[in-house]
Amino acid sequence: MGIIKKFIGPISKYDDSIPYTYIAKVKILERDDNLVNHYFSDTICGLVEYLSSNNILPEDVELFACYQKKEIPIDKKYCLSEKGKWLERPEICHSLEEHYKQTMEEQFKGHVELGECSFEDRDREGSGPY
Repeated sequence: MGIIKKFIGPISKYDDSIPYTYIAKVKILERDDNLVNHYFSDTICGLVEYLSSNNILPEDVELFACYQKKEIPIDKKYCLSEKGKWLERPEICHSLEEHYKQTMEEQFKGHVELGECSFEDRDREGSGPY
């Protein structure tokens, strides 16, 4: 990684039209909505991959696209297979791209299966729980 990129970060982080980061909120206790663990990634595919590798079930998760001044919920059904399992790349990219083409919902912008992904310059590592 070049020194400038290390200092200022990925160029796509400065694009206000796409999410800055993604958050997964996972309830700690079924009876208390306020107690949650948070998981993060710069990309939705990285976050979903992290959740899957840590055996976090989709039914326990709420996903959010985070912008500079707002959080928008993501309907996780576009991140799941027909069997209810987390999608992997490139299937998740295709699912999000197709949904964006149909709805133009801003939280799905920038994801592409083929071609230039708006998130290509970002780290796909996940982290958490926090």
